[in-house]
Amino acid sequence: MTTITPPVARPITPLGILTAHLQTAIEQLQHSEDATESVQKALDLAIGLEEYVNACTTSESKDLKAIAQKTQREPWDQRFSDGETVRHLEQEMLSGHVEGQFLKMLVHMTRARRILDIGMFTGYSALAMAEALPNDGILVACEVDDYVASFAQNLFDQSLHGSKIQIRLAPAIETLKQLADQGESFDFVFIDADKREYVQYFQLLLDEGLLAPDGFICVDNTLLQGQPYLSERSTNGAAIAEFNRVVAEDERVEQVLVPLRDGVTLIRRV
Repeated sequence: MTTITPPVARPITPLGILTAHLQTAIEQLQHSEDATESVQKALDLAIGLEEYVNACTTSESKDLKAIAQKTQREPWDQRFSDGETVRHLEQEMLSGHVEGQFLKMLVHMTRARRILDIGMFTGYSALAMAEALPNDGILVACEVDDYVASFAQNLFDQSLHGSKIQIRLAPAIETLKQLADQGESFDFVFIDADKREYVQYFQLLLDEGLLAPDGFICVDNTLLQGQPYLSERSTNGAAIAEFNRVVAEDERVEQVLVPLRDGVTLIRRV
């Protein structure tokens, strides 16, 4: 009996092609010192991808650009405290242009009117989503750091859509419980806060009715520098891996992990 070996799938995505070039380079390095061509092709793919995606995505508004520029200029290495908790802040915590437009598009697509933003930082993602809300739409933004909350509020006050945003200054878990006690629910929820509390946020949203029946949850950093699928993990990497496992095993929802920026997971109740 003749066994037919199925053909190996040809890599067709930038990541797949990048991986193939790197695998070829490793094989060449084992037999030859000249692996320059494959390494160069891999480098070209890696370098060009983000710039091209940015160029092909609708430009950010002047208000979003103002948040990005002011966040970049801020000396975050001098901002560490939020009460009793030590917190390291950095400009890389900003969602950024492509993810901001992605969130804005999701709000348009879902026709959300009430949004919950868990983890606001300087307000880029909050304002991006608020720009897609109708005039009577509301976005509740959770932030634990009073300096950051004031920083964002000043920028919201100067923007066209900032009046739709209500900042709740408190640990996110406390705010979620208060909102649940008040009977609040939301059409769209964006999670980008303490990675160690992601599982709690997710469970509170589902268990306490904070997520509307037809609502969606969008979760940031669910690839976290690749740590969830690598052997070496930080505390946050382990927390994200656990969150991804909990979501995947929860029969109340279905989800898709999109390799956008540092990983974005979309979740809906079934």
